[in-house]
Amino acid sequence: MNLKLTCTALVLGVFVVASPSPAQLLAAKDAPVAYGHHHLNVTNIPASVKFFADTLGGAPITVAGRQMVKFPNVIVMLREQKPTGGSKGSSVDHLGFSVPNLRAAVDKIKANGFRMVSKEEAPQPWVVTDDIGRQAGRDIAIAYAMGPDDVKVEIVEVKAQQTPIALHHVHFAGPDNKAMQEWYVKVFGATPGNPSTFQTAALPGVALNFNQAPAAVVGTQGRAVDHVGFEIEGLAAFLKKVEGMGIKPVNVREVPDLGLSIGFITDPWGTYIELTEGLDKIQ
Repeated sequence: MNLKLTCTALVLGVFVVASPSPAQLLAAKDAPVAYGHHHLNVTNIPASVKFFADTLGGAPITVAGRQMVKFPNVIVMLREQKPTGGSKGSSVDHLGFSVPNLRAAVDKIKANGFRMVSKEEAPQPWVVTDDIGRQAGRDIAIAYAMGPDDVKVEIVEVKAQQTPIALHHVHFAGPDNKAMQEWYVKVFGATPGNPSTFQTAALPGVALNFNQAPAAVVGTQGRAVDHVGFEIEGLAAFLKKVEGMGIKPVNVREVPDLGLSIGFITDPWGTYIELTEGLDKIQ
């Protein structure tokens, strides 16, 4: 897959998604490595369900007693545990979704009592008016909201998108964003993109963006975004491969009630990463 990524919206057409199928990780069929899930520590599960399901439009599900919200190409897993801090300031600064109608999405976020932070969070040269950021001469629009427990979420408008909402990107931050991009390209086989105000890479169905952090960041464990997850075809072989790179997998085990094989690694900047096989079967 050869993706040319530009600025926050990247190549928006790449993320046009067909109607949802029973399995939510639609892009998992396209490559042996795809994005899988966001795992959040939340103070109050109903409040997070209100944000991710009732407000953003994900579908709430309960699997083996675990509360999740599913979107095309990502499952948001909610664990009731008070986080040590929000997403900002950690190595995963924010999560990105795409919608075909940004104005409607922003109005619903506000109507449901959540805070828009587009003016504070939109980078230069975005100009924010009425909570929506635009660039002169470009048909691109973005907005930022704060969910419960200060989870920062970016919403990108993709007018041609066929679903009401879908995964768009994960935005990392660190002291050396070029090194971060190179690590994810090396470890996960992501396709590097052309740099703009940040470094980029892509896997089927998701963009991985890497900001140069203005200050030191902390690792994700315990924060609102506790860890990110990648779905791997042939997990056992993949774990051997990363161990050969000097990356030590931990907590490798089977999760029978979810039908998963899992293991964890940590990137050099403290991002805790779950590797799964079988998550694409969850409906």
